[in-house]
Amino acid sequence: MDQRVTPTPRLLPLPPDPALEKQFEASKKSLGFVPNSLLIMQRKPKMVQAWAQMTAAVWDPESKVDRGFKRLLAHVSSRAAGCQYCMAHTIEGAMHFGVEEQRVAAIWDYQTSPLFSEAERAALDVAVGAASVPNAVTDEMFERMRKYWTEEQIVEIVGVIAMFGFLNRWNDTMGTPLEDEPLAFGEKYLAGYGWTPGKHRR
Repeated sequence: MDQRVTPTPRLLPLPPDPALEKQFEASKKSLGFVPNSLLIMQRKPKMVQAWAQMTAAVWDPESKVDRGFKRLLAHVSSRAAGCQYCMAHTIEGAMHFGVEEQRVAAIWDYQTSPLFSEAERAALDVAVGAASVPNAVTDEMFERMRKYWTEEQIVEIVGVIAMFGFLNRWNDTMGTPLEDEPLAFGEKYLAGYGWTPGKHRR
């Protein structure tokens, strides 16, 4: 018999507020569903509206950094921060944006995997360092990143990491329940590396 206890969310996701339909529709287009993080946040509608603006800028289709790679940046930074919810979401998002399954499966070995370039390793190292507490990014790491990325690209990269810093704190604190699809991705691609949904299992 399964003895697992299903945790109760610290704040329940609410039914979508019709007044936020525009913001929720943007999430549906990007993720395929409205995440529970926003359904909890909608208690403060202005926060959802501000969040929608930030995410639109970070995932801008005209970005100079590949949006699939941005999801991998978000994944390793979420891993460094310990947010299981965001780790599952970002793995799903990476594949949604066209990252090959082999690269997704190898992301935790990015420092040695031949599937990642030196430019990607430099950016991923910064993502891990930036998400650590205290911040572990060094001048040397930043200079290495400058070898491969323009200043505009660096702003985009750090923007992704910083945005997920907010999400990591939000979802880990709220105990946001994982939706079915990211939960399935987490169990398929991350469980072998010790990932569990923990308090985020509904």
